[in-house]
Amino acid sequence: MRRYEPRNDLAFSLLRDGPVTLFWRPRLLTETTEWLVEHDYQLTRLSAREWTSDHDMHTAVAAALDFPDYYGQNLDALNDCLRDVIARDYGWSPDSAGLAIVFTGYDAYAARSPRSAQIVLDLLASHSRVAMLFGSPLVVLVQSDDPDILFAPVGASSVSWNRAEWLNANRGPGNA
Repeated sequence: MRRYEPRNDLAFSLLRDGPVTLFWRPRLLTETTEWLVEHDYQLTRLSAREWTSDHDMHTAVAAALDFPDYYGQNLDALNDCLRDVIARDYGWSPDSAGLAIVFTGYDAYAARSPRSAQIVLDLLASHSRVAMLFGSPLVVLVQSDDPDILFAPVGASSVSWNRAEWLNANRGPGNA
């Protein structure tokens, strides 16, 4: 029987640093999502770049996570529906090893709706912690075209850059 080695488990590394991880380089995000898929994670991809309003965000998240028709399209309703996602009532296949929610172009949405963008990450971080208690990892990957974007702590954890782009010198023009 092989011993479990957390250092070989990318999901463990991501969640150890916090439930929400930032990415600037698309290549690093692709490598990470490919690893997750290879290890039976369900990927839910959302392009936040075109969201011009909170309504757009709610519509996209509801469709991606298969929320029920009665979804209220507000942050309280999002919180409620995420509880059901964690319970795998919808939006998350019971056969998957975990769920990875991948946002691309999140900086564009954060510039238009900074409060909501922060709260969405906070809700996902809080639900990620609960999901881990049930042995169901929820990983949130956030790609930003702004290499200097920062978020306040979410779910009582900081939003961190991935290990390859942790240093400011490792992201931004000239590092693609």
